Amino acid sequence: MDKQEAKKIIEDLRKQLHYHNYRYYVLDDPVISDSQYDAMLKRLKELEEQFPEFYDENSPTVRIGGKPLSKFKKVEHKIPMMSLDDGFEEGEIIEFDRKVKRFLKLDEDEDIEYCVEPKFDGLSISIIYENGKLSVASTRGDGLTGEDVTQNIKTIRNVPLVILNDPPQYLDVQGEVLLTKDEFKRINEERLNEGLSVFANPRNAAAGSVRQLDPKETAKRNLIMIFYAIREIEGYKKEISTQFEALEVLKQMGFPVSDLNKLCRNIKEAIKHKEYLGLIRKDLPYELDGVVIKVNSFELQKKLGFTTKSPRWAIAFKFEAQQATTKIRDIEVNVGRTGILTPVAILEPVKIGGVVVSKASLHTMDEIEKKDIMIGDTVFVQRAGDVIPEVVKPVKELRDGTQRPFKMPQFCPVCGAKVVKDGAYYRCSNINCPKVLKESIKHFVSRKAMNIEGFGDKLIEQLVDKGIVKSVADLYKLNKDTLMGLDRVGEQLAENLLTSLSRSKGTTFAKFIYALGIRHVGEYVAKLLAERFKNLDNLKKATKEELLSIDGIGEEIADSVIAFFGEEKNLKMIEELLKAGVHFEEDTGKVNPKIKGKSFVFTGTLSKPRDYYKELIEKHGGIVRNSVSKNLDYLVVGENPGSKLKKAQKAQVEIINEEQLLKMLEA
Repeated sequence: MDKQEAKKIIEDLRKQLHYHNYRYYVLDDPVISDSQYDAMLKRLKELEEQFPEFYDENSPTVRIGGKPLSKFKKVEHKIPMMSLDDGFEEGEIIEFDRKVKRFLKLDEDEDIEYCVEPKFDGLSISIIYENGKLSVASTRGDGLTGEDVTQNIKTIRNVPLVILNDPPQYLDVQGEVLLTKDEFKRINEERLNEGLSVFANPRNAAAGSVRQLDPKETAKRNLIMIFYAIREIEGYKKEISTQFEALEVLKQMGFPVSDLNKLCRNIKEAIKHKEYLGLIRKDLPYELDGVVIKVNSFELQKKLGFTTKSPRWAIAFKFEAQQATTKIRDIEVNVGRTGILTPVAILEPVKIGGVVVSKASLHTMDEIEKKDIMIGDTVFVQRAGDVIPEVVKPVKELRDGTQRPFKMPQFCPVCGAKVVKDGAYYRCSNINCPKVLKESIKHFVSRKAMNIEGFGDKLIEQLVDKGIVKSVADLYKLNKDTLMGLDRVGEQLAENLLTSLSRSKGTTFAKFIYALGIRHVGEYVAKLLAERFKNLDNLKKATKEELLSIDGIGEEIADSVIAFFGEEKNLKMIEELLKAGVHFEEDTGKVNPKIKGKSFVFTGTLSKPRDYYKELIEKHGGIVRNSVSKNLDYLVVGENPGSKLKKAQKAQVEIINEEQLLKMLEA
């Protein structure tokens, strides 16, 4: 092959690979297989090595990382990278709107159009493109001078190395480098296993990844970047007059832009969009810490100008913090319904996400040791959505010698029985431990299990402490006199409790399996087991191979099910429940052949609660799942769908709307 032929092939391969990178990492809609892409990349790499004279710093092969740097060069920003003023209360945002109107000499009742964008919890980066090619990428630094991180940014797969569509002569764009929640978790688990300290949050991890001197290390982190501003543009085909238009231009050029941006007619709409993002943020693949509200018109932005620190035309409306630092006063141990001892940090109370937190899970002794957490430590604590607060990491720099290590007790703190180690867990060896029984009863009577109303924590405490109930089966042996002998139980309450017990005897097989409290068997797995084995006799005799053949059941669940039905006390309890009259009723509702056996996932905002549709689908023999996979039958899409939509499109899952689902349910 001569040089001219090689040059032509190299240029053609680069062009194709840039396009396929865009399809895969920006649009999430590939048109070739991974193996085809890998073969093209391998061919290009071989040719570049064979013909080094055709080197191009923006070749797709740079994604794997170049040579390590000795240090980062400084970059002076042509336009300062300013920070934003923050607002935490709605009143502060209303006042921001008033200030904008006062400065522009507008009436207070006039509307100003705002572009509202998600505020990502990542690292802000400026990238300059010259004649359509990536030239320099730099951090914010002090706003005037940043660090040259060009080599590292080039390893981020969804960052365009060349602009595919209508490249201007000069473009300075700003965006945020992020880690997805899953990737952040993976990195921290990897660091724990290697004996390294964990990152406190995704932003720290993203910043640490970008500031690696070896680009190959950055490439391992699977970073993504989302763009949100054109800082400067020259030699472009048309005038851009608004921020929302600028975002559309970036999208057309091939830059990854958030699909959560919204053009709002006034400040009230802007606040409403912030509230919406606050509701869905827990379902997003990455962290948000608020929204950025920008005056949409560039002409008005120019009139408003800047203060010494920030633009007058934008404000960050922050969500309540999901993370805070506080001290561990002590570490206590909770005993769960399966006998597992869980260490819990007793904290100096701290407000996180609008809730005062005084306890946080430490999960296991292994995790305490890996994270090197001690009693008396100042720690990062986080709370996301409805998840139980957890300790992320200690701040070792604040240790003063008063901290002390925690040791798991040798004896159960409830019954005094010996504690045994079971893999990563510690367990009470007493199968009749009162705390295990209490937690088992709480689970058994819960709404999603046997749904026995009236049995609150205090009533259960009395029943166990007085020796009246020694197994969940004993609940059905209770009588009116026994119940009225308990504190605060009168005749009417006793009758209501007995009625509730009687009503609960007719249940579904799936709910009964869930109520048994088999370790690792939640509501969804219980439905899978009921659907596969149909009755108790079949389930009791289930082999590990049969269990593993069910999509959604792995080794841990299979072993747990077999172990549960291998214990004599569990079989005796089930026998007593059946003798007491517990039986399984078939759903009397009409099974819809269009629904039966089909799986559904929801995304976006629907006109009715998801539980409403979940009940209907399950009533007609369907299954509602939490995540998208290639085995999913339908994705039901509401307004403002999340990332599940792209995943479903990629997996070629059938996508329907609420109206189509209702028609299916009515058929």
